[in-house]
Amino acid sequence: MNRGPERPADAALRRDIPWSPGETALLLVDVQNLEIAEPERRAHPEFVADLEARVVPNIARLVDACRRADIEVVYTVIESLTRDGRDRSLDHKLSGILVPKGAWEGRVIDAVAPTADDIVLPKTSSGVFNSTNIDYLLRNLGVRHLIVVGLLTDQCVDMAIRDAADRGYYTVCVVDCCSTHTRERHEAALRAFGGYCRTVTLDAMLAEIAATAH
Repeated sequence: MNRGPERPADAALRRDIPWSPGETALLLVDVQNLEIAEPERRAHPEFVADLEARVVPNIARLVDACRRADIEVVYTVIESLTRDGRDRSLDHKLSGILVPKGAWEGRVIDAVAPTADDIVLPKTSSGVFNSTNIDYLLRNLGVRHLIVVGLLTDQCVDMAIRDAADRGYYTVCVVDCCSTHTRERHEAALRAFGGYCRTVTLDAMLAEIAATAH
């Protein structure tokens, strides 16, 4: 199909446009105790070990850098609004996923825990944009650029990135601040959603954040 000549405005668009802290938020996806609980340790011991030894410490470094740069830090966790989970999505009911309201499994892992004034959004779907008011909140905060990290790379992180891109956010995935049950799944996910975002390493992201202070 002949799409015609490329419009000048489209030619000028790119993903790596300059950004400022006031227009940027860091989104931590499902970095919660559910992922380090005993059932997960039995089912995916290597995943949990790497999460605790490498991925969570990486996320902690990024959170610290964002706070120092006055970048908003936003959390989402899998957690029902009720104790019995009657508000869960059909998919979570079919999959047997239930984190009751107030349960330990729904809390953010201590090493990257939110402060008293951070926004934490409970969700009962894979996509945070599908079952929370995050889009409304980010727009109220003036956010145009969204840095996404967390778990699992090929599930809820993937959904957050694709949905954010579709809603007009400049989206970045920090690849060594994300994880899933196998390295192969992680790498495949990055290849699959790489067209919707920039993918960068933690060191590269920290350098970008530091550059905004000058």
